[in-house]
Formats: sequence, C-alpha cells, structure tokens
Amino acid sequence: MSFIRSERKCIEILRILKEHHEPVGAKRLSELMGDRGFVLTDRAVQYYLSYLDDMGFTRKVGNRGRLLTSKGIAETERALVDERTGFIISRLERLAFKSDFNPETGRGNVGYNLSVVPEEQADGVSKAFDEVIESGYSFFSGYKMVDSDSRIASGHVGFLTICSITMDGVLQKMGVPVRMAYGGVIDVENGIPLGFSNLIGYRGTTIDPLSLFISSKNTSIGQACIEKNGSVLANVRQVPQDAAELVTEGSRLMRECGFLFPVATGSGVLNTPVDSCRISLVAYSGMNLIGNAVEKGFNLKNEIGAGNMPFNSFDQ
Repeated sequence: MSFIRSERKCIEILRILKEHHEPVGAKRLSELMGDRGFVLTDRAVQYYLSYLDDMGFTRKVGNRGRLLTSKGIAETERALVDERTGFIISRLERLAFKSDFNPETGRGNVGYNLSVVPEEQADGVSKAFDEVIESGYSFFSGYKMVDSDSRIASGHVGFLTICSITMDGVLQKMGVPVRMAYGGVIDVENGIPLGFSNLIGYRGTTIDPLSLFISSKNTSIGQACIEKNGSVLANVRQVPQDAAELVTEGSRLMRECGFLFPVATGSGVLNTPVDSCRISLVAYSGMNLIGNAVEKGFNLKNEIGAGNMPFNSFDQ
C-alpha cells in the first residue's frame, strides 16, 4: 500500500502530530482539525489514524493518543512540500473531473461544499442562505441540509452547497477546455455588477481565494442582498474564444436546471484581464451563501470542495 499524498486530511493529521511532542488523542485531533476547516467526528479521525498506523507513520501510546514515528516525520516533511504549491487548484480540478452532471438530463454528480453549524444556529443560517439565493447572488438555486454524516458531530447540522467547479465538469464533458483562473470580489450597485475590486489567481495558492476574502471581511453580501449595493464573491473561468457558442449552450442548459450563471462573458469583462485568445466566464459563487451567514455572526466550519454527490439529492 502506498501513501496518497493528495489526501489532505491525512496530511493535516500528520502536520498536527508533528507540532505536538506529546501523544494526541482522536477527540483532540477532531477539535484541532475543525480549527483548520476540516469537520471530522472522533470516529472519522479514528479511521484515518488506523490508516496512518498501518502505513507506519503513527504509533499508538496506550490510551493517550498517537505520536509520529521517524518514518512519519520524514514522510510528513516530503508530503508538506508537495502540498505547498498548487493544492487548491489540484483538489478542485480533481472534483471537476469527477463531476459528470449532464444538464440535458438533469442527472449525474456535482461538486459540493460542506458547512457544519450548531443545531441552534441552523434556522438562522438557512435564512441567510435563502436571502442570497432570492437576491440572485448564488451559483445554484438550492442547498441541502444533512445530519447523518460521519463528518457531522452530534448537536450539529450540515449544509451542502453546490460548488461552481460543477460548471467546469459540464464544459469539459462538452469538449471545452476550461481554465480556473481567479476568485474575486465584485462590487454591485443597484443590483448591477460593476467590476472586480479584488482578484486572486487559483494557481500556486494553498488558500482558497474566496475563503480568504470572507475571513478578511472584504465582502458585504448581506448589504448587497438588502440594499442592492455591496461586494459579493465570484469566480472567473477562461475558455478559448472559439468555444463561445458551446459555453452559451452549456450555460443555457444549466440555467434550466436551476443554476444562476453566468454573470458575464467576454474578454476583459468586469475588469478581468484581457486575453486575445480567451474569453472570461464570470459566475457568482455558492460561497456567497456561506459568506452571508459568516457576516451575520454564525459559527460555520467549512470544507470547500468536500466531494461529489448526485445532483438530484439537492433541494430545488
């Protein structure tokens, strides 16, 4: 058996253990993983620890928890170097490849994000999500609430939102080469997008750009929903100019399935970089739902690009 270095959860567990000189138990690891944006139950952590034990990277110290072995320390250092550059784009590209949603039939798998909140905050978060969808600043017109998932701790509720990487999967299956270019903040006035005030390229970054904009308080999504003036999140994809007709058709089919895009297409639209060979496809992000809830003070733990699941699982 070989260690899959792209398995981010394993790498984060190894990283945490590397930072501790004393054994760390599953419960504490679950808490520390949550601080880093990975929502895992004690049982889920135990699963990963068992795998790492089998690989010889960790060892159990009685009932006190786990320590890294010398092999684990060496592997952690190599794995973290591999993960340092391009992690976000690699994970999202993998999700796009696994997204086989067909907008003509309305069937297939889509990429999704997972947000976990305490049960007592679920109604408020749901209202915050609905506010964004009703205002048209979302990527999709629905979301799903779940509580029976190993990643959701007791007393918490999960919210699944469709990730915009689903769009990449659709266009790729249509034969359109898609480049995930930027995540950014669009300024909106009277409900009309004026242009990007911030853009971060996806390639070469280990931090999701949109998560960074939310945590740094560069958005005013709630204000945009209520007053039609504010700053919201959006993604930029780039496709060859010759693929414009296919993109238009793919967008039309997805809108019929409840998707809310594109915001704009073309070279240089909304302050996007001008490219003589490519056009930009701008879409509001499903992260606006999460961002609006965070702005309202709700305690969300998010896993961006958490996986793939059937499209018909989502409320519409």
